[in-house]
Amino acid sequence: MSYNVTQKLIKDHLVEGEMKPGSEIGLNIDQTLTQDATGTMVMLELEAMGIDRAKTEASAQYVDHNLIQEDSKNPDDHLFLESAAKKFGLYYSRPGNGVSHPVHMQRLARPGKTLLGSDSHTCANGCMGMLAIGAGGIDVAMAIAGEPFHVKMPKVWGVKVTGELPDWVSAKDVILEMLRRHGVKGGVNHVFEYYGPGLEKLSAMDRHVIANMGAELGATGTVFPSDEETKNYMTQEGRGDEWIELKADDGAEYDRHDEINLSELEPLIAKPSSPGNVVPVSEVEGEPIYQSYIGSSANPGYRDFAIASQIVEGRHIAEGISLDLNPTSRQMLIDMSKNGHIANFLQAGARLHQAGCNGCIGMGQAPATGRNSLRTTPRNFPGRSGTKEDSVFLCSPETAAVSALFGKITDPRNAGFDYPKVEMPDQPTVDTQLLERPVSEDESKNYELVKGPNIASIPEMDELPNDMELPVLLKMGNDISTDEILAGGARVLPYRSNLPEISKFTFEIVDETYYDRAMEARDDGGHAVVGGTNYGQGSSREHAALAPRFLGMKVAIVQDFARIHWQNLANFGVLPLTFVNESDWDEISQGDTLVFSGLRDKIREGNELEVEVKGKDKKIKVEHALSERQIEIMETGGLINWVKDRLEK
Repeated sequence: MSYNVTQKLIKDHLVEGEMKPGSEIGLNIDQTLTQDATGTMVMLELEAMGIDRAKTEASAQYVDHNLIQEDSKNPDDHLFLESAAKKFGLYYSRPGNGVSHPVHMQRLARPGKTLLGSDSHTCANGCMGMLAIGAGGIDVAMAIAGEPFHVKMPKVWGVKVTGELPDWVSAKDVILEMLRRHGVKGGVNHVFEYYGPGLEKLSAMDRHVIANMGAELGATGTVFPSDEETKNYMTQEGRGDEWIELKADDGAEYDRHDEINLSELEPLIAKPSSPGNVVPVSEVEGEPIYQSYIGSSANPGYRDFAIASQIVEGRHIAEGISLDLNPTSRQMLIDMSKNGHIANFLQAGARLHQAGCNGCIGMGQAPATGRNSLRTTPRNFPGRSGTKEDSVFLCSPETAAVSALFGKITDPRNAGFDYPKVEMPDQPTVDTQLLERPVSEDESKNYELVKGPNIASIPEMDELPNDMELPVLLKMGNDISTDEILAGGARVLPYRSNLPEISKFTFEIVDETYYDRAMEARDDGGHAVVGGTNYGQGSSREHAALAPRFLGMKVAIVQDFARIHWQNLANFGVLPLTFVNESDWDEISQGDTLVFSGLRDKIREGNELEVEVKGKDKKIKVEHALSERQIEIMETGGLINWVKDRLEK
């Protein structure tokens, strides 16, 4: 039988289930990735489950999100994460080393391996011939403990790549074209696999750019073959001996098909406030801007910065413009410094920030109210930038740099000068200290977790009741993101290790009264929420499930869920249900009370059940997509309780 690359990766790691699209499978996980916005909770979960040491081939803890030290909360948590890395046998990347995804690609990514990360953009490392998947933190904690990762078997969407990128068009425009075609939920339950002769013209880091924003398509992952370009990249990083070839068999088939001719692409841009709101740059040309931002995991490569540097070299940005430069790794920053690119930026009037996620997650560089911000970041959800009424456009480094020179959105083809040609370093810097290696098992026994005053252990979670009457505290529309459920940014994320405190920010972008109303309902049995399509899109942060759960959310009924958030809700004992008839969304109002009778029995008997709307003589048909394993987890009150029960038997 002929297999594509995705099927080969799944087949080689399959430990439970069958490779039948839609059925639950269990995968052995070789590597894990955690970052500081999500890793603190993962380490607390490992502690709660009584885990001694990582069972994976390589697990890495990065500090790249919460870098601002306006008080002791972030540095205290960094010490906690460093101590946890030593205690549990993890690699550790200290603040300033860079963004997790490109650093992992530089130092640990290996073709043929699986990678599970508590960050939705973990899929970026699919550029290396890996099956790289973003998940909730507790799924990653389970993988670190040696347990399989359970996911629905995805379909594989083959994308044939032909042609060659024209001047002023780059890899960011490739993924924006995919978003223009398919939208932010087009890839749900799919892995996108790129193949074809056009890949010869895409570098490993170009592929990273495309794979990274597969998350914005709602995909389970993105996969590229491991070929000569992968080998060249790994050789430059001093790891050529770890390379293996991995490509689709002759005659391999795909569940769906698409084709991109690189030669036909033009500069594209995603308008506020969705990565799927894509149009040609020429359509919005002339819009004034306040900020132009280059960096993030969505454009992390040397080329992405060097091309922008050469565009602004010998020129100056327009008056009143903030050109923000966010390097993505210490290693890459050294090479930019050696080759004069940092000087070019500074002489042009740019602002240099430390290597990290920074403004992408709302950790600094927030734009002014009512002003447009151009960003090479992967997301522009409402308020994600740190400014509540933001107006963020997503674009390529070429568009961002040229627009900064003119002070308005500008099609880079209208720059008025020739397209610069980037010279890649002959011998890129290789910094093996970006990741501190795990200590030995004997040494790890000498380490204790260092908990600052802001760290609170995870509260006990109660079991799923059989009978409930739940008020609907919120009724929401489509595409509610995890940033809207629980915001990121410098104001919120320092409380990531303190669930009672971070829960105070829950749903504040949607309804500022939610927290107080949820606290009132919590002692009376909890509450439910209702939403539209693609509920929970965006970040993998499990706080968006944990915080509502802490506030008493028992059930979420929506038209459909984003994959990771659905799994996070199930993992923490919040019952995720969808309308059998999507039009029934209209039948429920905020303030209604939903009656659930014999719930535990009904979810075991079948996938469909009825919910009564109290006082309206109305019953709504809903369904769940839980496996038998997930039903057990739901009944016990969540995955932590389920694991503890298993360990005690």
